[in-house]
Amino acid sequence: MEGLTIEDAVVRYSATPGSGSAGAVVTAVDGVSLDVQPGEVVALLGASGSGKSSLLRAIAGLEPLAEGRVAWGDEDVTAQPTHKRNFGMMFQDAQLFPNMNVGRNVAYGLHGWDRLRRRRRVEELLELVGLPGYGKRKVTELSGGQAQRVALARSLAPSPRLLLLDEPLSALDRGLREHMVNELSRGLRATSTTAVYVTHDQDEASTIADRVAVLDAGRLLQLDTPEVLWRRPLNRRVAEFLGYEPFVDAAVAARLGLGGVPPGDLVGLGQEALSIVDDGGVRVRVVGQTLRRGRFAVSVELPGGQQADVPHERAVEEDYVGVVLHPDATVLVPAE
Repeated sequence: MEGLTIEDAVVRYSATPGSGSAGAVVTAVDGVSLDVQPGEVVALLGASGSGKSSLLRAIAGLEPLAEGRVAWGDEDVTAQPTHKRNFGMMFQDAQLFPNMNVGRNVAYGLHGWDRLRRRRRVEELLELVGLPGYGKRKVTELSGGQAQRVALARSLAPSPRLLLLDEPLSALDRGLREHMVNELSRGLRATSTTAVYVTHDQDEASTIADRVAVLDAGRLLQLDTPEVLWRRPLNRRVAEFLGYEPFVDAAVAARLGLGGVPPGDLVGLGQEALSIVDDGGVRVRVVGQTLRRGRFAVSVELPGGQQADVPHERAVEEDYVGVVLHPDATVLVPAE
């Protein structure tokens, strides 16, 4: 069965001149192995410098592998130049051709198609991305979101066997980005496109991907469905990246009302793990509070001395408040 296979991929760079490490070699991708099944979308998720974009560029053939291999089905493409891999790419910048209208941009990769078939394909894809009738529009008249939709249509037009997307929404504002990730997901699934999607945004990865690969310092930490990833991160580093913090031991968890935690595990608290109650709960000291997106984040000191932010609808005036712990918003990870 065809699909993408990456085995023990290693990407190395020479240190940037002037960085103070002249002659040093930086390992950007360190022995990563993963697979992408036909029609599947896998997100490469990680912070800046995690190696996700370097891995994507190696898959595309834009960066050479120092070790390992890239294959499509039984075909080893490690040594193939980029233009022979039949992999499409979509970048942060739409990179549309300003001297061409929307339709000609979408049709750019359809060399050798007859005029009628090419026109129908362009119309089909503009309909798919929500821009019907935009074929003759100048690309300079498009909004940022519209330009990215055209870029997606252009990437899908030649039906690449694999589509590589490198943070295609990062230049958009938050509201538009949240809308566009749903549009992207719909477009990829409507065309059964096999894709690798690079992002640093956990919500974006969960929305668009069938499986998520978490990378850190060039290594693959976990590859799972979004549901499994969020409920069962394999270690503290993955849980931290997903936003779980702080981490408390079994004794502190028990004082907060969560019993049965194995002595060798830590409990990671999610953003909604704690809530403030008027009566009852565990009394904790308030150490500060800030207003975030219309809700207050009340910083409290937990029984073990660690601080945690508790979402609340209003500011609190007391020095101590009662909090309750919601087990469904916590995860267990091994203590390291």
